[in-house]
Parts: sequence; structure tokens; C-alpha cells
Amino acid sequence: MRTYVDCMPCFMNQAIRGPRRFTDDPGVVEAIGREVAAELARYDFHDPPPVLGGTVNRIISRHLGVRDPYLDEKRRFNGLALELLPALRERIERSPDPFETAVRLAVAGNAIDFGSPGGRTDGRLAELIEEALSADVAGGGTAAIARLGEATARAGSILYLADNAGEIVLDRLLIERLPPGAVTVAVRSGPVINDALRADAEQAGLNEVAAVIESGVAMPGTPLDLCSADLRERFRSADLVISKGQGNFETLSEAPRAVWFLLMIKCEVVARHAGCAVGDLVVLPPAAA
Repeated sequence: MRTYVDCMPCFMNQAIRGPRRFTDDPGVVEAIGREVAAELARYDFHDPPPVLGGTVNRIISRHLGVRDPYLDEKRRFNGLALELLPALRERIERSPDPFETAVRLAVAGNAIDFGSPGGRTDGRLAELIEEALSADVAGGGTAAIARLGEATARAGSILYLADNAGEIVLDRLLIERLPPGAVTVAVRSGPVINDALRADAEQAGLNEVAAVIESGVAMPGTPLDLCSADLRERFRSADLVISKGQGNFETLSEAPRAVWFLLMIKCEVVARHAGCAVGDLVVLPPAAA
């Protein structure tokens, strides 16, 4: 998916509102805004938005003098989700369709997003979860969830592309329903907004239920041509690929293989591209699935 002019206000919003979470120095915020505006002016809009998102994040980090500004926020959201994990696991077990409930919870976690205008940053996870368990599912609907369950049961290898911290804890609930030993989870290789790193996967306990690798990029998505050779090979050879989140959708919606997309739609650009509406919880199967 290419970048559109509609994306420009979102990047400027990240450049101005994001740094204000960490500094009250107007000079720093102005310098970040000016540099990001200059990057926007020369950016190749044929590249997907997360490529520029990685650049914006590096500009912010450099001016703040902090490698990972969202480190404390990521740890906090991981902790909040971990507190809910035992009750949610029990709820899955008691539900009429445990797999569907686990998928709904994983998709609900994608609402935790400090980089998108429609992302949730308030920490009210219990409320978010209740909304997701009763909401309609867009994309392929509940029938798509059932087909995903059938597809995962047949898969000998599954590549699970993670997205944000906090969300990654709810991903564990779905990964626990997948074939044991089949799942590899890919996280980012460096800090970018609140996206999950290896440390977040370990805090969530994903290393106990899956292999964890890094994508090779510090961008809020998975642009294959920039990722590591290991990630590209796993993406090519996996029996099944599950992509979490909007940034991964933006970079992989035109990928040269079948991908299952699980996400919450947070902006009009992605809504148009996915054929859904802002705020939708989406399970989007490959065209041939």
C-alpha cells in the first residue's frame, strides 16, 4: 500500500503531539516538526507509510536524546495486559468457541496504538476487551475466523507478525490456541513508537509458547525488501502467515503470498484500502482462503 497525501497530517501529528509526551521545550518540538515537514516534502509516496514512520521516529528520538521514548509506556501496557491474562484465559476456556474468543481478544489488542489517530492510549483495557467480544467482525466476519482456525490446524509452520506492546500479551492468548511448536513470532529490531521488541515478547512470555525472531527493521510495519534475509525466508516458506496491526497491513497488503490480516482500522486511508470502516475489528482472509 502506497502513502497518500491524506497521511501527511498524521505524520505531522506524530511529530508534534508525540514529543510533547516527553518534553515541554517548545524549541525541541518545533525542530522536530520542521525536520519531519522537510522529510515529507521529499518522501517518495510510492513507499508504504511505515517506511516514513521509521524516519519520523528516528528524528524524534534524536532530538529528545532518548533511544526508546516509549519504553515506560510499553512496559506499563504489557503489565496492564498481564494482570488481565489469567481471567481472559479462563474466559476463553469457558466460551462456546474458544478460538473465536482468542482471535477477538488478539484483534482488540491492536487498538493499543500511540502512532495512529484512532489508537487507544488511555489504558482502559478491560473496557476495550468487552467492546471487542461483542462487536461485529469486519473483513470476512466470523466465518473468516472459523476458516482461520481450520487453516492453522493444518499448518506445520506459522509466522506471526506482531505489532504493539500490550497487544502482544493478548496475542499470546491466540498463539496458545495454535499448534504447539509451529509458531514463530516476529517483532521489531529497534524502538519505534510503542511497537513490540524482543524484550516486550519476553515480558509477555511469548518465548515460552513460540520462537521469537526480529524483523530486521525499526519501522512500524514489515517492508519485506528492507527486512532481514531470515525474515524474508520465513515469510516465503511458512505454511501460514498471520499479520497483526495496521502498519503490517500497510506494508504487506500487496505481498506476493497469502496473508491473514488481523487489525483494528484506525484511519480513513487504511479503511478505504481494506474496504472497511474506521473503528472496525477486522479479520481479513487471503482472497483464495
